[in-house]
Parts: sequence; structure tokens; C-alpha cells
Amino acid sequence: MLRLIKKLFGKKTNLPTNEPTEVKYLIAGLGNIGPDYHNTRHNIGFMIVDDIARQKEITFTPARYGDKTQFRFKGRTFILIKPSTYMNLSGKAIHYWLTKEKIELSNLLVITDDVALPLGTLRLKARGSDGGHNGLSNIISVLGTQDFARLRFGIGNDYPRGTQVQFVLGKWEPEEMEVIKPLYPVCANLVTSFATIGIDRTMNYFNTKPGKKKNTGNSAEEKPAKDKDPGTNSPE
Repeated sequence: MLRLIKKLFGKKTNLPTNEPTEVKYLIAGLGNIGPDYHNTRHNIGFMIVDDIARQKEITFTPARYGDKTQFRFKGRTFILIKPSTYMNLSGKAIHYWLTKEKIELSNLLVITDDVALPLGTLRLKARGSDGGHNGLSNIISVLGTQDFARLRFGIGNDYPRGTQVQFVLGKWEPEEMEVIKPLYPVCANLVTSFATIGIDRTMNYFNTKPGKKKNTGNSAEEKPAKDKDPGTNSPE
């Protein structure tokens, strides 16, 4: 009888749990590694995620295809990466971490420079072409789609024709830093907003329109790029 009771009531059962599934977001700041590219206009993606890490008091550590760190906010996990593949092969790192962390493509946000926007202008888009940017071009090629979010940070195009390579790979001028530094916390808020209220509402709040300004420190007017993005002089 005792053996029968144990058989009937002592058997373990797997009860369903109400624990939510972890939601992850991949935030990829684009740039080029090495001291030669430190604090250059083309590395604004690196600079933004570096500042987010500083605000969150977290540290980047070396990982596969780049440096990586993460933080949690409102039940979501934000994985920040700085690809070490150089700009022209950014897609390799992004594809790896999307796959490894099992992150949906809709939860990817790429942060990059854009000469087609005036200095300090922010443009969040849900999808689009590479716009002549070699980093975005490689990401689109590797992922096989243009349907991923990107934050384009305007670096301006105040350079003589034919000198875009020198301009984007050049160091920020002190007066330019006065414009972009106040935008670091704006970008940090944009990143968390992207994950919490969605890209459409975030675009409405943070993007500026021609002739109008919002309280984000953004410029309003777009200018056409004079040349195509040179990417990097480093080997691919």
C-alpha cells in the first residue's frame, strides 16, 4: 500500500511557470578600431555606445568580432557592441551576435554617421538603403535585407569636393564637439525609447522635420551628400 501511495502522489510534475521570456535588443555602434580612428567623425557610433556604457556604469570587454557589454532597463536586455571588423565588414559582427543571442531583426538598432545630415541632426529610420555608407552596405549584404532600424547621426558635409575621405576619417573639431556632446544623453534616451515604446513613436518624438526643431538639440535641414562614404583605409 505504501509503495502504491508513493507511486500515485510522489511523482514530480512539471507545472507551467509564468516567468516572462527575456527580450533582447542589439545596439551596434559603427566605427573603426585603433588609435588612428579614435575620436573621428566616422566613429560617432562607437562614441555614442561608449557614452551609454558610461551612463549605465558598465564596461565593454573584448568578445567575438568586437567589444561587448549589456544592461537591463524596464525588463529588457540591451546588448551593446562595437565591431572590431572595421567599418566595411560591420555586417559580420552584427550577424554573429544576432544569431548567438537569438535576437529578432526587429530588435536591432545600428548607430552610424551620415554626411547627408547637418551636424548634430538625428534621424531614426525603420529601414532603408545604405545611402552610400559602406558599413550599412555590408550589413544589408550580410543580413540580406534593408529592414532593420538605424540611427543616422549627422556629421555635416563642410568639406571641399573630393575630400570626403579625409573629412569623415578626420578628428572632431572642438566647436563640433560642443554640438555633439549634449546629444549623447538624447541618443541614450532614444535607444531605450526604441525598445520600450516602439520605433514609430520614437521617430515621432526624436526626429526633426524641415523648418522645425524639437527639444533634442537637433538640426532641421538635410543636405545631399557630396561624395560616397569611403568606409576606411584599413584592409577589409
